[in-house]
Amino acid sequence: MMSVSQLPERFSESLRSLGRFLRRRAVAGFARSRAAVMPAATSAIAAVAAYAFASVVLGHTNPLFASTATLIALGFGGDTRLRKVLEIAIGCTLGILIGDLMQIFLGQGYLQALLVVFVSIIIARFLDNGVIFTTQMSLQAVLVVLLPLPEGGPFTRSLDAVVGGVFALVVTMIMPKNLRGATVKDFNTLYSTVTEIFQNCSKALRAQDSREAWMTLVAARNTQTQMNAVYQSLRASQELATYSPTAKTSRELLAGTQDTAAKTDLALGSLRLVTRRLITVIDESSLTDEQFTELADWFDEAAEAVAIMGRCLSEPALPGRRRSLAVAREAFVSATQRLVPSHLAGGDLQAEALVMLARPMMVDFIQATGVPEREASEFLPKL
Repeated sequence: MMSVSQLPERFSESLRSLGRFLRRRAVAGFARSRAAVMPAATSAIAAVAAYAFASVVLGHTNPLFASTATLIALGFGGDTRLRKVLEIAIGCTLGILIGDLMQIFLGQGYLQALLVVFVSIIIARFLDNGVIFTTQMSLQAVLVVLLPLPEGGPFTRSLDAVVGGVFALVVTMIMPKNLRGATVKDFNTLYSTVTEIFQNCSKALRAQDSREAWMTLVAARNTQTQMNAVYQSLRASQELATYSPTAKTSRELLAGTQDTAAKTDLALGSLRLVTRRLITVIDESSLTDEQFTELADWFDEAAEAVAIMGRCLSEPALPGRRRSLAVAREAFVSATQRLVPSHLAGGDLQAEALVMLARPMMVDFIQATGVPEREASEFLPKL
C-alpha cells in the first residue's frame, strides 16, 4: 500500500510523464503541420477556384458542390494516384446526379432520402468495389435530396460536381511532385532487408546454426510483401508521370526503375531457394570449418553488392544513377565470378547445389543494374 509520503513523488512523476507525452505529441504535430503546408494551400486554392469558376463563369448560385467535390477528390492522404482522384470525382458526380433525378421524380422527405441512399449504395457497389467510391456517392446523393432545389435548376449541382472533379484532376496532374519519392523509399526498405538476409546467411554459416538459417528463410519469404509495395508505389508514380506535363524528367528514371523492380523480383525468388538450401547445407553437408567460412565470406561479399545497389536507386538524376549502377554491377560481377561449385563448395553435393542455385540469382541482380540477360549470363564462370 502506498504511504502518504509517497503521494507527492508519484504525482510529480505523473506530471513528468504527462509533460513528455505532450512534448512528443507537439513535436509530431508540428512535423505534420509543416508537411501539410503545400497540400493545404493546394486544396484551398483548388476548392476556391472551382467555386469561383462555377459562380462567375457558369453563373451558378452558391455552387458549394464544386468546392466539396474538389476537396473530396483531392483528399489529404499520401495516395495521389490519378485513378483514385478520378474515381472519387466520378463517385461524387454520380451521387449528386442520382439525388437530382430522384428529387425530381419523388420530391423531398425522409422516405425519399432513405430510398436515395439505398439506391446509390447499390449502384455504387455495382460500378466499383471501392469503399471510398460508395461512401462519397451515397453521401452526395443524400445531401442533394435533403437540400432545396437550386435557383438554376436541379442539374446545376451535378454540373458543379463535374467542375470540382475537373479542377481536382487538373491540380493532380500539374502540381510538381517527387514522383520517385515513395518508390525510392520502398526500394531502400526492400534492399536493406535483402542486405540483412545475406548477412544473416553468412552468420548462420559461420556459426553452423540451422536455427539462424530458418529465421533467414522466413525473412526471405516475407520480402514479397515489400516487393508488392514497390510495385504499388511504382504504378502510382508511372500513372502520374504519364499524364502530368511537369513530370517529363521522371519518366525515363521510372522506366529504368520498372526494369530494376522486375529483375529484383526474380532475384528474390531465387534467394528464397538459396536460403532454404542453406538449412540443408548446415545440417547435412560435410564441409570443414574453413569451407563454411569461405562460403560465409561469399555471402558477405554479395551483401555488400546488394547494399551498393540499394544506395544507387536514391540517385535523383539519371547520369548519377548510371554511374552508381555501374559500381553496383562491378560488385555483383565480382561476387558472381566466385560461384564455381568445385572451388566454393569443397566437393560437397549439398554445398554445390547451393552454389548452383546462387548463380541464376546473381544473374538476375546483374540484370537489375541494366545489363541485358545474355550479357549478364556471360559473367558466370564456366562449370
